Amino acid sequence: MKKLLLILAMLLVTPLAAQDNLPPAPFAYQQLEDPELEAMAQDLMITLRCLKCQSQSIADSDAPMAGDMRHQVRTRIAAGEEPEAIREWLIQRYGDYVSYQPRVKASTWPLFAIPALLVLGAILVLRGRLRKAK
Repeated sequence: MKKLLLILAMLLVTPLAAQDNLPPAPFAYQQLEDPELEAMAQDLMITLRCLKCQSQSIADSDAPMAGDMRHQVRTRIAAGEEPEAIREWLIQRYGDYVSYQPRVKASTWPLFAIPALLVLGAILVLRGRLRKAK
């Protein structure tokens, strides 16, 4: 019984050993020398999602992948590329999920339509119940 408990405990602890212990990318904290360009980069990085963390922007994440993405954003802005062009490049490379600002298109229209339909349905139900109550 003790061996079974020990094996079970080891199986539960194993995922902790698999955690990513890599430090952030070495260039993750470098900033552009021009404050205007850095502000432009920061504004863009806030609107891009870290693909590893999924709940943080690349500006806030310490994941190595987010560091690489910050480096790409800063490098491209320093080269004179527009933020929207950089966003498009990242969306093409990583998919729509990378942007916190989804666009309406064939694959994303339910994100916009379903909440509106739910609100409309709730209004109609409430209106019907209020009429019955009178």
